[in-house]
Formats: sequence, C-alpha cells, structure tokens
Amino acid sequence: MFTGLIEESGKILDIKRGALSARVTIQGNKVLENVRKGDSIAVNGICLTVTDFTNQNFSVDVMPETIRMSSLGSAQRGSKVNLERALRLGDRMGGHIVSGHIDGTGIVIASQREDNAVRIKIEAKPEIMKYIIAKGSIALDGVSLTVADISDTWFEVSIIPLTGEETNLLGKKSGDRINIECDQIGKYIERLMQFGKDQPGNSSKRGIDLEFLLENGF
Repeated sequence: MFTGLIEESGKILDIKRGALSARVTIQGNKVLENVRKGDSIAVNGICLTVTDFTNQNFSVDVMPETIRMSSLGSAQRGSKVNLERALRLGDRMGGHIVSGHIDGTGIVIASQREDNAVRIKIEAKPEIMKYIIAKGSIALDGVSLTVADISDTWFEVSIIPLTGEETNLLGKKSGDRINIECDQIGKYIERLMQFGKDQPGNSSKRGIDLEFLLENGF
C-alpha cells in the first residue's frame, strides 16, 4: 500500500531482459534506508519486490504481466523513475490509497504552463477512462494527483512546482507512455454491480441495479 507521495527520483542503472520478463537495477538513496529483501518499493507506480540491494541501488524482478501492463517494457538505462516505499502504520495519508497495481498506461498528448503550474493532458483507453472522474484522485507514474479536466478520451492534471521538481512528470514529452492507477472505489462498485449477472449457470441471480436499490429503500 502506498500514498502516491514520491520520496525521491531514482535512475535505472541496468536492465537484463528475458524473453518476456526483466531484472532491473535502480539507483536510490532515501528508499534504501533500512531496506530488506522482500520489501515493496513502488517504481513509477508499480509495486515491485526488492530481491537484492547495496547502499546505493536495489534490484527487482519484473514478471511478464507487469511488462505487458506498464511502461517498464520500454524503459531504458538512465531513465528517471519515481520511488516510494510502502506505507507504514501510523504514517500520514497525504495522498490517496495507491495499491501499486496499475490499470494500464496512457499517452501524454500535450503539456502547457499555467502560471506556477503545468497542465498535462493524457489520452487513455475507454477501459481506463470509465474509472476517472473530474476532481477525483489518480496516480500517474505513482504520483497522487487530482483530475483537473476530463473528456471521453483524455484527462488533464495540474502539476505544482514541488511535484515537478521531485518527480519525473515534467520530463514527459508528447507520445510518452505513463502508468495509470485509477481510484479503487470505482472498480469495487463496478464489480458489485455486475456480480451475479455474468456468472455461468446463475441466470436467476440478480446484480445490484437501480430497481434493487429502490426496493431496498435507497
């Protein structure tokens, strides 16, 4: 579990690619304090497990599903990445609840300075856009942000100076892929609404719909 408040930016030092997977070594500093094998560190919003480390870097194994779903498949040596250690009990929740299990990627299509902030416009597929709402929370490359504007095919976020300085977001160019994790609440609601309707052999079961809510006093 993470908050989307990036602790530092790191750099990819090495990538050893398999047929469908990869082993990645990443430079870090703050996230290595008291680190142990098996700890979780979010790398550009992807929850990864520390398999080895020194006092200057750590290594992670990236499985095929993660390569398919994220921007790590196109990552290169020297790429800047956002790093955050897993949330500890008692920590302040300054961002929002981020699982580190991304929903997919979007494409940066524009960026524009607006006084002290920078607005970034991102195009995403319908299966991601359906979970995004205006003024809702979203994690981009692991950064907790608020949706500033939205359409059926794109959404915008606004980056304050501190976020711009401490993350990789302002280094994104048009055409770059970015990892997206939508707020979990919408996904749970969708699953509850569909449950029972798509179960084989359970045609008599009924999901939660408007008629059900009215019948039960909602």
